[in-house]
Amino acid sequence: MNNNEQPTKRRGITAEDLLRLRSVRDPHYAPDGTRAVFVEKSIDEENQYRSHLSMWTEDGAVRPWTFGRCRDTKPRFSPDGETIAFLSDRSGRTQLWLLPANGGEARQLTFFKNGVRDYVWSPDGTFLIALTTLGDDETIEDREEPEKAEVKRADLKPRVVERLYYKSDASGFLDGKRAVLTRIDVLSGKSEALTGREEEIGSFAVSPTGRTLAFVANRNEDPDTTFTRDIVLLDLESKAETNLTNGCGTFASLAWSPDGTKLAAIGHDLAYLGATLHRLYVFEPERGTKRVLTADWDVHLGDAMVGDTHADAKGPGPIWASDGSGLYVTASERGRVNLYFVPLDGPIVPVIEGNFHLYGLAIHPSEQQAIAAMSEPTVIGDLYIISLEDGTKTRLTRANEALEHEVAFAAAEPFTYRSADGLEIQGWIMKPPELDEGEKAPLVVEIHGGPHAMYGFTFFHELQLLASSGYAVLFTNPRGSHGYGQSFVNAVRGDYGGMDYEDIMAGVDAAISKFDFIDKERLGVTGGSYGGFMTNWIVGHTDRFKAAVTQRSISNWLSFSGVSDIGYFFTKWEVGCDVWEDAERLWHHSPLKYVKHMRTPLLILHSERDYRCPIEQAEQLFVALKQLGRETKLVRFPDANHDLSRTGNPALRLERLRHIVDWFDRYLKGASH
Repeated sequence: MNNNEQPTKRRGITAEDLLRLRSVRDPHYAPDGTRAVFVEKSIDEENQYRSHLSMWTEDGAVRPWTFGRCRDTKPRFSPDGETIAFLSDRSGRTQLWLLPANGGEARQLTFFKNGVRDYVWSPDGTFLIALTTLGDDETIEDREEPEKAEVKRADLKPRVVERLYYKSDASGFLDGKRAVLTRIDVLSGKSEALTGREEEIGSFAVSPTGRTLAFVANRNEDPDTTFTRDIVLLDLESKAETNLTNGCGTFASLAWSPDGTKLAAIGHDLAYLGATLHRLYVFEPERGTKRVLTADWDVHLGDAMVGDTHADAKGPGPIWASDGSGLYVTASERGRVNLYFVPLDGPIVPVIEGNFHLYGLAIHPSEQQAIAAMSEPTVIGDLYIISLEDGTKTRLTRANEALEHEVAFAAAEPFTYRSADGLEIQGWIMKPPELDEGEKAPLVVEIHGGPHAMYGFTFFHELQLLASSGYAVLFTNPRGSHGYGQSFVNAVRGDYGGMDYEDIMAGVDAAISKFDFIDKERLGVTGGSYGGFMTNWIVGHTDRFKAAVTQRSISNWLSFSGVSDIGYFFTKWEVGCDVWEDAERLWHHSPLKYVKHMRTPLLILHSERDYRCPIEQAEQLFVALKQLGRETKLVRFPDANHDLSRTGNPALRLERLRHIVDWFDRYLKGASH
């Protein structure tokens, strides 16, 4: 740029910029550490999600490795580094594919009728273990078929339901499908079923000797109402099984120690049911011992961050040090997801720490460096090489460089405040980038779902869009959120609409007092799932807000308990009773009870295939408001589930964002649309 040229002024982010966001994730080193493969997820010109593999080499080069109209995920080098296995839907169903690590044509390894959900390599690279599902009359020999045309009306049959748990927001109606682990020979592709038809299989891992397969399964007599998940050991030669945990908790993220004598897992004992912090366990199967390495660390292991850009990026489980002295784990604390080392004996040590969201990780074989996928409120997300000796950071990818140069992002300023009972709460404020000195902006309060989740230091397109549209944005972690210890996350149970409501309202007061650019007369509120419940609750208990948008919400616990895929247990876990035990208590905590007091203009957004918070929750609220003559509108999103805002159809995600901004513009700015 010469001296006469002026720097280009950056614009605000738009709803349409959602289509340009790229999420880099899931890095994995080659065994010799000279290369790493990772995934880049994007939205193509047809508004379809695509994901492809890229390769990094130690000379700093990054090259695309797969192409096409497909979703390639979970790349893993073979133990000898010669082959990359990955999952892909390029044949129709998601199957397991193999690709020469030096480049070439990919080879389809599995052809299972229902595809592959997950896989792991054997230590010697001669076989892989894959997870598939089978219906009542299906076998692993049944091949993948083209998608069936729509069933003719004359061929329709009733769906007979006998199970309590018969539908899932993620999978729809379950239709009797069960999980099966299979062994697949790399050379021949021949497959062998290793397990029977399990109700559910989670994490699985092969021991370093290649002889023992550990997997997590629901082996309960009544799997619909018993929520322990056991670790089962399967001898791959004799096929003998050993239940390692026998109903003592619920476990995931298995990892064998390098010498094969220990098995690590993330889990908990359900002491606080769904609000129980995740801990790090180490088992020694031969000795029959179990240790909880993080029992005295009041921190939630894993990634509890709420966001809309990397929400489906599966972070790392525990990773053993090469000498077996301990494990690397991620943990959620005070709005951050950082990396720590947990030794078998000794204090827990921070490894990669700061105000960011670490959502992907690979540890170099030498353990002197790592590749981390990290995001911040003004950094969409990239891979970084980080020295594990001194913490120095080198950016490896620039997946969103063009957009980051073009757009002015709003910083998220953290602050703390006291709730009505003196409890400290953490929050963040985003100031509109274009706000002039002395000008005041309307405030939109965002409330996260869960409620056992966490806002924090990550990029969030929806929040950036509201800020660029001229709104100050307040988001907080009220009690019930992760990141602040066991007592804090448990405190909301049995008290929905109680002190959690006070936490949010105290945050509004604190923000107005602290930040003079907020117009206290123009307040809006929105949230999804639990955040939708709380939005409904707020407008039923105060008229301070001039506009509200409730998304995928709960309005009536009495009906929710019987229509949600999780309602039959979640209602009792969180509110404290079943319908027949104390219907009045459920009604007391239902926003619909207070609908007569709702005078805030309320936009209701809901997906038609949401089985987590079914659309009847929105319909009841909408009809009651219309009967009362209140200002409201219901927007129904077809063929979308509870995850619309995070992983839903991109075109519908855009419509959702436009409706949110238009509603706030109308009632907080007086704009007509």
